[in-house]
Amino acid sequence: MESLCSDPELRGRFSRALGVLSGKWTAEILYCLRDGTLRFGELRRAIPGITQHMLTCRLRELEADRLVTREIYAEVPPRVEYTLTPAARALRPVFDELFRWAAHHWAGALDSRDLIGVAPEDRKRRSIPAK
Repeated sequence: MESLCSDPELRGRFSRALGVLSGKWTAEILYCLRDGTLRFGELRRAIPGITQHMLTCRLRELEADRLVTREIYAEVPPRVEYTLTPAARALRPVFDELFRWAAHHWAGALDSRDLIGVAPEDRKRRSIPAK
């Protein structure tokens, strides 16, 4: 395997991947979709603190990056479903390992950073103490 530091093309691909995955709410959206297709409202309820506008923006970005597919059904009211693409499903071991790493290194460690973007009413649902 070539060195990331010495290969500009490899470094560029790695940087692009990190850029795609590091967007606010991106990891949460991908993680929620890991087990299958969800409708927009289901995703919004699964991610406390995300606004409708932000979820829409992130889903559009993920669709443009070919990590999520969107299927629109001609119904009243309209139904829109989101599913991970094979490229995004290939990230599942990465997310599983990141989850294990966080559980091992930060188990029970809650601080003010955990409350950024979490509305007070959502803190109770997430069992996060109010500060």
